Formats: sequence, C-alpha cells, structure tokens
Amino acid sequence: MKKLCGLVVFVLLLAPALFAQEHYTEGPIWRTSLIRVKPTQMDAYLTSLQQSSKPFFEEEKKQGLIMDYKVFLKETKNNPEDWDICIAVEYKNHAAMDGLSAKTEAVRDKILGGKAPAQQLSEKRAEIRETVSSDLLQEIYLK
Repeated sequence: MKKLCGLVVFVLLLAPALFAQEHYTEGPIWRTSLIRVKPTQMDAYLTSLQQSSKPFFEEEKKQGLIMDYKVFLKETKNNPEDWDICIAVEYKNHAAMDGLSAKTEAVRDKILGGKAPAQQLSEKRAEIRETVSSDLLQEIYLK
C-alpha cells in the first residue's frame, strides 16, 4: 500500500512537468532590451552601437559566449513613450548564462579597454537613450 501511495504521489508531482511541454520543445534563451532613443540622438546612438556594441557582440560570438545577436529598428510608434531599438542576444540555454559576468568582463577589457572606459560609454549612452524594458525570453518550437 505504501508503495502504491508513493507511486501515486510521484506521478502527481511529475505529471505537470510532462504535460507542460506537450505542445512545444525548448529552444534558446533571448535577452532583449527595448531602448527609447532621445529626440535627435538616433544617429549618435547607432554610431555608438556600431563602434562599441557590435565588436563586443562579435567577440562574444567568436568565443562561444553567445549564439547570435540582432538589432531591430521599430518602424511604428504607438505612443511617444514607445521604444525605438530592440537589442536581442541569443544564448544556447540557461546554463550558458552561468558565470557570464566574469566571462564578459574579459571581453569588455579586450574590446573597450577596461572597466573605466566601459563606465564612460555607459554614462554617455544614458544621456542619449533610456531602457524601456529588459526581458529574458525562452524561444519555443511548437510541435
């Protein structure tokens, strides 16, 4: 009887995990940042992305820290507070993000020249843009 009760409890605990993915399989993880660029600053912001972010992402990709990255330009606005640019970075899975800070510090030092220049870049960008939201998304593949 105890074995039967134990089996029932086990099945009840396992069932949600089994049914949760009956409609999809898990894909990569995406970190997205939605950015609103301040008026008249789009050219400066895109130049900054081209000069600093692109080499940073390319080096992360080369080292296998990320799978890919994309930059999206929103062509429609729903309201004045809407975002303009989306930066999306693709990771193989959640485990790929373990210890990521230490790994990206080495990339930062190589590409941007250390912590102080990176901080200056961050402060300069804060003057021309603001982050509307930053999200972690699980890509899924429908079955």
